[in-house]
Amino acid sequence: MPADRIMEITTAFDRQGIAIDRTQASRFSLYYDLLIEKNKVMNLTRITGFEDALEKHFVDSVMIANYVDLKEVESVLDLGAGAGFPGIPLKIVYPHLRLSLIDSVGKKMQFVKEAAEALGLDHTSAMHVRAEDLAREKEHREQYDLCVSRAVANLSTLSEYCLPFVKTGGLFAAYKSADCHEEIDAAKGAVFKLGGGKADVRSFSLCGMGRSIVLIRKERRTPSAYPRKAGTAARSPLK
Repeated sequence: MPADRIMEITTAFDRQGIAIDRTQASRFSLYYDLLIEKNKVMNLTRITGFEDALEKHFVDSVMIANYVDLKEVESVLDLGAGAGFPGIPLKIVYPHLRLSLIDSVGKKMQFVKEAAEALGLDHTSAMHVRAEDLAREKEHREQYDLCVSRAVANLSTLSEYCLPFVKTGGLFAAYKSADCHEEIDAAKGAVFKLGGGKADVRSFSLCGMGRSIVLIRKERRTPSAYPRKAGTAARSPLK
């Protein structure tokens, strides 16, 4: 494995105040190779250059560590995980995490399963399932310390998908662009109905682009009516 690539990976994280060791950097390098190889036969990412993938996928995924003490987090659900972001990068840097990743696209979850095995990541599961269905199962409903999502959906919809998985006192974290304040305002009613508190927006710049992580603390249990049946949250977001 090229030493200069390992150095580039560790330096990119170090610039953001996140320390990783050589073993973790090697895992990121292998993850990139697996991602690009599989991307030849299925659509996993439009970002294929190494430097861009390093910053926009790997480092971006772990930026939450600057705002949340992940050493105090035990269980994480990555909803709409796609090719494994942000869950797999978080697991590489914080190997103690018990990680579950879900997505409605089976081929993507198969890739994530294979990648997790190749990377030697234990206590990691990838499930091909809809969030609305899994959130009804007692083994998963309100069982996670942290639910993360980089999925492309408005915050109201994401909140209905994610908050039912979070324990009271836990966190839901949505990765967003810098310009998300109108979206946050529009989701206030939905967040309250689902048991969430006031959104805490943490903003940063990466690759010259403004990024935000919206943190919502789960204050009360989510009413049993939510999430609604499959597809409803996307078609008719809560207000």
